[in-house]
Amino acid sequence: MARMPSVLWPLLFGNFVIGTGVMVVPGTLNEISSSLDISVATAGQLISAAALLMCIGAPLCAAVVAGWDRRRLLALSMVWYGALHLASTLSTTFAALLPLRVLTMIAPAIFTPQAAACVGLLVPPEQRGRAITFVFLGWSVASVLGMPIGAYIGGTLGWRSAFGAIGLLSLASAVWVWRAMPDGVKPPALSAAAWRETFTSRPLMLCVLVTMLYSAGQFVLFSYFAPYYKMKIGITPGQLGLMFMWFGAFGFIGNMLMSRYIDRIGAPMSVMLAVGAMALTMLIWPLGTTLMLAALVSIPWALGCFSSNSAQQARLVGIAPTLASGSIALNSSAMYAGQAIGAASGGWMISQGAMDHLHWAGLIGLLLSMAVSAIATRSLALRPA
Repeated sequence: MARMPSVLWPLLFGNFVIGTGVMVVPGTLNEISSSLDISVATAGQLISAAALLMCIGAPLCAAVVAGWDRRRLLALSMVWYGALHLASTLSTTFAALLPLRVLTMIAPAIFTPQAAACVGLLVPPEQRGRAITFVFLGWSVASVLGMPIGAYIGGTLGWRSAFGAIGLLSLASAVWVWRAMPDGVKPPALSAAAWRETFTSRPLMLCVLVTMLYSAGQFVLFSYFAPYYKMKIGITPGQLGLMFMWFGAFGFIGNMLMSRYIDRIGAPMSVMLAVGAMALTMLIWPLGTTLMLAALVSIPWALGCFSSNSAQQARLVGIAPTLASGSIALNSSAMYAGQAIGAASGGWMISQGAMDHLHWAGLIGLLLSMAVSAIATRSLALRPA
């Protein structure tokens, strides 16, 4: 098996930093709530508002930056990410933090989809699926190391320290991308006709809906891991960090398995297996009554969590390679829309005293996602050659 080109490593690291920054709020939700004297449901608005910005921003940014050199675009997006995380550490009220958090999320709206879109210009066609999943391993590593370390730092030194660490890592990522990426990497800009073709493609739009549904299904519960575990099993900051690390480790394993087998079993089946694994955890969620049982129950979810998105990206590229920059941006938009919907729905359920039922709402979203995925596969099979 051919080795991945070295230029993909800074893209993987960039996704690690992006993923760590996106997930730092769920990991420090208790500390943000306490520090700013707000409820957990209110603090959860940081997740839904930021996700909404990424949802709208991903396709808009894809259109605006279409002609930009990716070396400059990706490096500048990480500089922005670092600067805004550092600025957020100065916030003393929720009203000050919320707009900064929203503006910070412009960087993920650019970096993750545009890094994936330019992979096709950096590797041979036969390595494309594996290269895309390789780059997205950064998100899995973020769940293994970034999120648990961020949760531990937030729980022991305060959420501002966790935000500051991400800011510094972002600036380091910007330097690495700048030094490693070649000049002149410019995926072809999508014309108005190409965007129209993307939006009118039934298989592509169904796949985008799949992403939105499984993202919403996850984030109705994932957003509130910290307060849920604190209420149910009295978890400490150190234990929460270990739980996130456990979850992330299996997420990393899931993505590694996906990277290894996706070209063999096909992207549609890979997506179905990943989402099905997450649905299994939602079904057996009430069994997690102790720290050990909760860790065991989370394994199927972790295996499918990040690998599902890697498979979806490869699936979209495979359906229409010439429309990849647009479809991947829309897929990222759908992922963030799902996060916003899930976090907002979970916050509302918590405010209604229904924290015990979050997993049932998540299960519904995941089952709907599997149904739509099956329809998308059938739609592609029936498409005229």
